[in-house]
Amino acid sequence: MKKTILIYGLSLAALIMLLKVLQYKYMLMDLSIEVYIGVIAALFTITGVWAGSKLISPKIKTVVVETLSTPFIINEEAVKSTGLSQRELEVLQLMAAGFSNQEIADKIFVSVSTVKSHAAGIFLKLDAKRRTQAILKAKELKIIG
Repeated sequence: MKKTILIYGLSLAALIMLLKVLQYKYMLMDLSIEVYIGVIAALFTITGVWAGSKLISPKIKTVVVETLSTPFIINEEAVKSTGLSQRELEVLQLMAAGFSNQEIADKIFVSVSTVKSHAAGIFLKLDAKRRTQAILKAKELKIIG
């Protein structure tokens, strides 16, 4: 932060010195006022853009997270006891991943009404009224990870 402030201060000092040189040339050489104002506007615009990019730029921090988890193993007995078909299990996993009915239908190449039928079967077999209940119950039974 101190480095940025120092660079910003030095750049402003250089700009003021340049303005004084221009003012001196204006007094001696009689430049037109439009040129003088245009140079001042350009210098301050460039300085403002530079300062804004330095002061407002996001600070990106990379964090590496290592997990030491064991791979998920589906509880086959729970799948058999609930009576879920392979397709219903696939739909349940996609529901747990947060996909909508339309997105699930697109992924498994069926119609939305078929996905809704599978969802109704899942709710019935897991004794759930909503997706969240079905997902929670499936996770408790270790049917999905």
